[in-house]
Amino acid sequence: MQMNIDEIRKILPHRYPFLLIDRVDGYEAGEWAKAVKCVTANEPFFPGHFPEKSIMPGVLIIEAMAQTGGIALLTQSADTGQALAVLGGVKNARFLKPVVPGDTLEIECHVTRRRGPVGIAEASATVRGATVAKAELTFALMNV
Repeated sequence: MQMNIDEIRKILPHRYPFLLIDRVDGYEAGEWAKAVKCVTANEPFFPGHFPEKSIMPGVLIIEAMAQTGGIALLTQSADTGQALAVLGGVKNARFLKPVVPGDTLEIECHVTRRRGPVGIAEASATVRGATVAKAELTFALMNV
């Protein structure tokens, strides 16, 4: 199943400049999601990171991975739009290559454990098939 930006906005509360996924290429509710972020030179963070060499901040790559995990976790809920997946922790984060304007960030997030409102997921981001970042993410599901 795929989602366009309008469908993503129905599930995630994030908005510009913090909605960091542009489309979802597939998901299985409660299990996994694959999303895409098209990185452009017009991103609001590039003028300051860094003025002479634009590199997407690692923390925003983590946030894009977390939003992808949010799609995986929140699509299983019958009350989509009534819950929030809050990032509770990041373990073993690794940044292997820089992400620059013109790159298409392909993100995968697989839920590996779930206990009540807490979920743990393995996430990775690739550009042209090469892994650029990976991390283990912890989520807490909250009602809004």
